[in-house]
Amino acid sequence: MTTPLNDVSTQQVLHWIGSHLGQYKKRVAGAIVALLTAAVAWLMLGQGIKYAIDNGFVDSASETLNKATLVVLGITLIACIATYARFYLMTWLGERVSADIRNQVYSHLLSLPPSFFAELRTGEVISRFTSDTTVIQTVVGMSLSMTLRSVVTFTGALILMGISSPLLTLCVIVAVPAVLVPIKVLAPQVRKFAKISQDKVADLGAHIDESLHEIMTVQAYTAEHKERTQFSSRVEAAMDAAKRRIHYRSLLIGCIMCFSMTAIIFIAWVGARQVLQGEMTVGELSAFLFYAVMAGGSVATISEVIGEVQRGVGASERLYQLVQAESDLKLAPSSDNEGDNDSSSVTSFSDASPSVDIKHLCFHYPNSKPLFTELNLNIRAGEKLALVGPSGAGKTTLFQLLMRFYDPSSGSIELDGTNISNVSLTALRQQIAVVTQEPVVFASSVMDNIRYGKPSASDDEVMNAAKLAFAHEFIDALDNRYQTQLGERGIKLSGGQKQRIAIARAILADRPILLLDEATSALDAMSERMVQQAINRLMEGKTSIVIAHRLATVQHADRIIVMDKGQIVATGDHASLMKSDTLYREYAELQLLS
Repeated sequence: MTTPLNDVSTQQVLHWIGSHLGQYKKRVAGAIVALLTAAVAWLMLGQGIKYAIDNGFVDSASETLNKATLVVLGITLIACIATYARFYLMTWLGERVSADIRNQVYSHLLSLPPSFFAELRTGEVISRFTSDTTVIQTVVGMSLSMTLRSVVTFTGALILMGISSPLLTLCVIVAVPAVLVPIKVLAPQVRKFAKISQDKVADLGAHIDESLHEIMTVQAYTAEHKERTQFSSRVEAAMDAAKRRIHYRSLLIGCIMCFSMTAIIFIAWVGARQVLQGEMTVGELSAFLFYAVMAGGSVATISEVIGEVQRGVGASERLYQLVQAESDLKLAPSSDNEGDNDSSSVTSFSDASPSVDIKHLCFHYPNSKPLFTELNLNIRAGEKLALVGPSGAGKTTLFQLLMRFYDPSSGSIELDGTNISNVSLTALRQQIAVVTQEPVVFASSVMDNIRYGKPSASDDEVMNAAKLAFAHEFIDALDNRYQTQLGERGIKLSGGQKQRIAIARAILADRPILLLDEATSALDAMSERMVQQAINRLMEGKTSIVIAHRLATVQHADRIIVMDKGQIVATGDHASLMKSDTLYREYAELQLLS
């Protein structure tokens, strides 16, 4: 239910990158000064060459030649120092802007609801973070500076050529439009296929992420050949897009080089005739040709980097699309929503467990039939409620709506009489601790995984939570105990151990509302009994909603809600429902009592 990625204009993208560069005005100014200094110094070399030839070689004045040589060396030294400063500052800016863009995009992505990531694969997002930001770094750090330097050099060379010989300069001016034609015609094609190429590479990243994440399933079903075939076809698709980009970029460079060198040769021929006719000195022609070569080299450089710049714009568009992606959730004002001072919004709650009221709730997933229609449910403060029913009944969806991963089509969910749509997401979710059926373990240490529920917790508090979740014993047996790195998605732990880590995290968080998606489902009988005792202690005084798949869970519930196809079909305790409700009795015999 998130707005899909929209097309953005080049102007928007350039303004976005410019806003990041604008944060480092002093360094940008320093880079520009260094760039201008280096360009002017290289241009002055032409005058030095002219002076040396006309007054040194021609007049056979060795002293004048020595002085001219020293001046040329001095100019060269200044140009080299300025070039170092320009290169250092522009490269630093490229790295800094790339880092800032990564931070901005990542921060924004964390604010988007799960529905966004249901539409855009994680692998593609990762590709945009890695390859696209690297392209931007190269463009800002090198290509942009080379383009600016070449533009300044070309302009300066053109002015000095005009001073040396208006006729030859006129020839250059006539030749320039011919050089610009391929840029005008071919550069848009380079940009177009650069963006397509980046998209194809992102598709590769998405496929790799998915197949390696589910490597056990791939190998269990001996689907390696199928995955290789699919990956190979995606590689070839990326290669085809790259070939078209390379073709147009190579054609662009070749055309510009051809036109530039043809123009220089023609201009040299005209200049040589002027020398023979006594209209120019050898020094003036040498200086003019020096400037002509500089101008031609500048145009050639522009032609080479224009493809990179176009590619950078394409990569920037893909990242800017992520920044511009908007959530359909109507966010209430909060402390992190700057500029919004609506005093009627709720940004905090008391520590007491709240009541939960679901009123006239209607909801459907995108492109799906309605799941909830006029659903009503009241959960008392401190009540232990069990949700029972077949898959697709809407139990997990209720959790997602309560945490505002989605918004209902109509109706409301209230905590202590406050509509959660009027509560900041931070304040709402800080009221809730959740343990899912598939426990989430991060690629960090045991200590960090448990502390995720309460970053300010001390080591002793973490250990105490682990003991209450009956996780301390197996953690203590690990090589580095609480500092053991658990690997990607907790690959070093069994399913039951992951579950106990997740339960310890929820215990440490100690929040007024508990959402438990059968938190003991992955445990053996002995571990389940111990963890159930910990959960029972944890649930005391808290409003708890449990998706139940085990008899032990429903027996400890104050009330059981039987759901089917998005509707509440029965309410009561285990004993009464076994007598009165056929669906519950069938479900209990198949699931709870098995």
